[in-house]
Amino acid sequence: MSRAAAWSLRNALFRWLIGLTLALWALSAIIVYVEADAESQELFDQSLEETAHLLLSLAEYEVREHGSASPIIVAMPAERDHRQYLLYQIWDRQGHLLYKNPGAPDQPIWRQADSGMRWLDGADGRQRVYASWSNSGQLQIQVAEPVTHRKDISHRFAYKLSGFALALVALAALAIWWSVRRLFRGLQRSTGEVASRTPNDLADVSLNGVPREALPLLQAINRLFERVRRAMEREQRFTADAAHELRTPLAAIKTNLQVIQRARNDGEREEFVAALGVSVDRASRLVDQLLTLSRLDPLYQRSSGLEQRDLASLIGDALPGWHDAAARQQLSLQAQLASAPCLLNADAMLILLRNLVENAMRYTPAGGSITLSCGMQGQQALLEISDTGPGIPSAMRERVFERFVRLAGASQPGSGLGLSIVRQIVEMHGASITLGDAASGHGLCIRIIFPPPHLKL
Repeated sequence: MSRAAAWSLRNALFRWLIGLTLALWALSAIIVYVEADAESQELFDQSLEETAHLLLSLAEYEVREHGSASPIIVAMPAERDHRQYLLYQIWDRQGHLLYKNPGAPDQPIWRQADSGMRWLDGADGRQRVYASWSNSGQLQIQVAEPVTHRKDISHRFAYKLSGFALALVALAALAIWWSVRRLFRGLQRSTGEVASRTPNDLADVSLNGVPREALPLLQAINRLFERVRRAMEREQRFTADAAHELRTPLAAIKTNLQVIQRARNDGEREEFVAALGVSVDRASRLVDQLLTLSRLDPLYQRSSGLEQRDLASLIGDALPGWHDAAARQQLSLQAQLASAPCLLNADAMLILLRNLVENAMRYTPAGGSITLSCGMQGQQALLEISDTGPGIPSAMRERVFERFVRLAGASQPGSGLGLSIVRQIVEMHGASITLGDAASGHGLCIRIIFPPPHLKL
């Protein structure tokens, strides 16, 4: 027997939520980093430009006050690595280098520079360079900032952002785990409740605290439990009723056997053998009816094996046998058959017809008549069986469909299962059955109306 691979909805939901959270955090972190890097580049450029203008103003003032005949290297603290942060040069109109800071080359950082900002590749790597002339047009400053300086700051920001994101993801994972666990608590409770049930415990599963998405499943389980409860009740009632009903023919058989054993002559023995045969026939008929009833359960066979057939054709095939049986009992069997297409299960419908015709023959006295007719009533097929027997009182016309129910004072042998079988077959076909008085005012008329063939049951 193959076993389906089990998987956990809770674990799958947790993994999907964590994965989605990580993906969203990663995407948002990348977007934040890219936007922050673009903003920081603008700030760096602005700071570089402002620094250049400040240095150019100071240099212009120095040159105007003191003049300068040779390059001046501006003293800076020895522990600072100037190549790592900022390099600058100040040139005059004649191309003489007037000022520079330690680490700046003697040659122009940006050859043939006018004014503006650009990226340059130098001996120490890529640099952001800005050049500008003074207002008098006599001095030019070139300022270079190594890209490593900007990258160091961006990397520190990225590390802090990643650490903050990881901390938030950890908190989000904990919150998701707690939320998913809490959401599935109702399902776990229902699972535990069903798992702890005994085979005979078919009470409804509690729906308290169950999420709306799982509610249809649990409601379907409860409906299944309800059907199983009904089936078990029917089986128990059926078994008890069958055992009770079988006692009578079995007791008669036992009595007849005892009498046969004590018979004084052949005449008495033959008489009791005949009575034994009647008891055996009755027991056989009861068993046949019980087996038929057990196979006809509308809860499981409704709409099963239905196909479009003509009711008149089905009755016509079985009619010769019923004519012979009616003749033997000195009854008149009349058939008025018109085409009546409907959805039928042929085997079940023959059982229904046989039960109704045999009941009519059993209760109609000799010389009486039975009429079997079918046809269309609008879009619905109609089946009628009427007889000139004693009929059924109005107060009992609903009860006779129950199992083992027989009319008080019934003189003919029977099991009380025939009409119960008929009703189950009627329900199987989605049809309706009614009992009424025959057209002559004396006897019983049974009417069965079938739904239109195009309607799905």
